[in-house]
Amino acid sequence: MKIKMTRELIEKLPKTDLHVHLDGSVRINTLIELAKEQNIQLPTTDPDEMRKLIVCGEHTSSLEEYLRGFPIVNLVLQTKDSLRRAAYELAEDAARENVRYMEVRYSPILHTNRGLKLTEISQAVIDGLRRAEREFKIKTGVIICGIRDMDPTSSLKLAELAIAFKNKGVIGFDLAGGEYNNPAKAHKEAFDLALKNNLNITIHAGEAYGPESIHQALHYCGTHRIGHGTRLVEDGDLLNYVNDHRIPLEICLKSNFHTKAVPDIRNHPIDFYIDYGLRVTINTDNRTISDTTVTDEYMLAINELKLDYPTIKYVILNGFKSAFLPYKERVRLINETLQEFEEIEESELKTKVKVKESL
Repeated sequence: MKIKMTRELIEKLPKTDLHVHLDGSVRINTLIELAKEQNIQLPTTDPDEMRKLIVCGEHTSSLEEYLRGFPIVNLVLQTKDSLRRAAYELAEDAARENVRYMEVRYSPILHTNRGLKLTEISQAVIDGLRRAEREFKIKTGVIICGIRDMDPTSSLKLAELAIAFKNKGVIGFDLAGGEYNNPAKAHKEAFDLALKNNLNITIHAGEAYGPESIHQALHYCGTHRIGHGTRLVEDGDLLNYVNDHRIPLEICLKSNFHTKAVPDIRNHPIDFYIDYGLRVTINTDNRTISDTTVTDEYMLAINELKLDYPTIKYVILNGFKSAFLPYKERVRLINETLQEFEEIEESELKTKVKVKESL
């Protein structure tokens, strides 16, 4: 008996979000409130007008346009209190739609404009997430990002920071920012240091630039996961390498459309990746900037790419399998998730039988 793919069902299912940026996921009202508290002048204090300024829509035409809202958001994320609040609320929003495990990424260097030290910034974000873990049914980890278009010495500093906070809330290191003319291999020293210290690595690659970007992330920087990987489909040999080595892809459907990594959702290669056997995960990227949730991302895959229930279940489990967690903890989470799936499926089928009997 088929299970009907409703939004209510997807919301109910336990899920992960392995690729979500802190500064791209601040609530609009929070942004305005924080600016008021800190006496910061924003372009507008009207929530609807602010939404128009920073939230992307169908007509967003490039990565540059997609990124236009981040400098506005980061005006207010320069204090420990604001960072704690942003992290806490992000976890609260995720928990509300049954995201059970979330990895939050951000670059602490973007939050030093008012004198905060990198260590203070890191601790504030971790504290906000830990408070959320105590109050909601969610587990979280932090991924610290180097920035492609900054000097590689900044990435090295951030890698050192990530290592210092390893086992204290930080679970990985990333490289974000514009791919064009900013090759990952320029930041190799930072990744060598991270790998030497057994830190998990994920790198934004193959979003705005082709498979060469993914090749560098893998073979120069030793990444364990690929952020996006939308253009992996252009290189069959590399695609097979990624598949054979079970390297997870962190797919973000809506933001890939907004940045024009794909012309529309139906042209996204995710369905081919799944059919071919790649370890694909579905994520939000930026909840506010892309006006999305994990549930929204799955509904896009269902409505636009016709993914059925067994496929959705497979992709959700991929998220738990790909988590930067110790093996035993991953196994525990996967078993809990499978048990929950079983209970939800049983309930859905019982409801379907009752409806059928009453007709």
